[in-house]
Amino acid sequence: MVRGFLPPGTANPQLVARGAAVPGSGSTLAAMKISSRNTRRGLWVGSAVAVLAVVALGLALAQRAGGSAQPSAAKGKAEVPLEFTPAEVARPILAKMPMVVEFSGPLVAPRTAIVRAKAAGTLLTLDVAEGSRVRAGQVIGQIDLSDLQTKVSDRAALVESAQASLAEAERQHTANVGLAAQNFISSTALQSSQARLDAARAQLKSAQAQLAVSRIGVTEATLASPIAGIVGKRFVVPGEKVSAEQQVVTVVDLSTLELAGSVGTHEISLLRPGLAVEVRVEGRSTPVSGRIDRIAPSAEAGTRAIGVVVVLENKGEKFRAGQYAEAHVVLADDATRLTVPSGAVGQASGQDYVWTIEKGALVRRIVITGRKDAAAGRVEVSKGLDSEAQILAARFDNLKEGTQARIVAQRSGAGASAPARALASSTPSTSS
Repeated sequence: MVRGFLPPGTANPQLVARGAAVPGSGSTLAAMKISSRNTRRGLWVGSAVAVLAVVALGLALAQRAGGSAQPSAAKGKAEVPLEFTPAEVARPILAKMPMVVEFSGPLVAPRTAIVRAKAAGTLLTLDVAEGSRVRAGQVIGQIDLSDLQTKVSDRAALVESAQASLAEAERQHTANVGLAAQNFISSTALQSSQARLDAARAQLKSAQAQLAVSRIGVTEATLASPIAGIVGKRFVVPGEKVSAEQQVVTVVDLSTLELAGSVGTHEISLLRPGLAVEVRVEGRSTPVSGRIDRIAPSAEAGTRAIGVVVVLENKGEKFRAGQYAEAHVVLADDATRLTVPSGAVGQASGQDYVWTIEKGALVRRIVITGRKDAAAGRVEVSKGLDSEAQILAARFDNLKEGTQARIVAQRSGAGASAPARALASSTPSTSS
């Protein structure tokens, strides 16, 4: 608005002030002074608020600039390349990977015999205990066989009676034959005489058979070892009353042992009877040789595993039944395979991977592994890697994909750029 011109209908404040000053000019001047003082105070407060706002804005910008400067510094520090020596880097190589089928189980003695009491009676003597060595046919104890011996005597008397009856029947029949020839007796009487003779003969045979059975019972009731071996367990002691077919002792032949194990259905087709097996028995550092004797015809319903029996010669009886053993069947490989060191393969989220150095940076490659050779420390990589790749031959912690890396003849003394080497362990590192 131009000074000196007022909108229509608006009174001039100066004229109004002059006109109003006529009645009491002193009070009007005091009011104007107070208004001017309040105006200056408002200006000072507004200026102070503006200054404070400017200072707060500056502090906020400074904090933001400082926060952004820290990641920049950290980023600049992370850009230092990791250094690896040639001993820590390897290339995949083509090699043959013999497949090893492993299974385990306890050793069992296939030739184990149980000596049983064949007749009821009191055990009079038992001359062996656990660990005693016995021969085949050796008498190891005696049972009271008074009842059996009484039966033998009774059956022998029946045989003698049958023999006397037969002799009488033969004499009578001979006389009847002569009388019939002279027509003193009828043919019917002669036939009856012949029947009595046949019955006497049959009765004698029956008595003789019963006597033989009784004598066999006495013979079998003798406690004798059926095989040569070692007494494994004794079930009764002298003085006890034993019943027929009750176990007395167990005899074990340790000259040949068997390893009864199970193999998965995916590996059973690789095995056959007669294959050589390397067996490691607990308590012995060196392995022993064995062979596959037989393979079960079907898989077990619950485990889907098939039983495999390995025969192990135990000369000198160095091993005992019940010892735990592991069998290793080495199958030759006809093809060459791409392999890497076992330490180069890690696992995370159920996937196998290796670290490679590509174009000066770390790259984590997901791979598919196959056969493993624990003796050579190699693992087959069937997919995900080529033969020209440069891989880290050992496991390292705190590696990140995309980090700059280089191969040096000798790591620098700074040490800050070298990754922390993971301790050798069987558990793969899951850091990514």
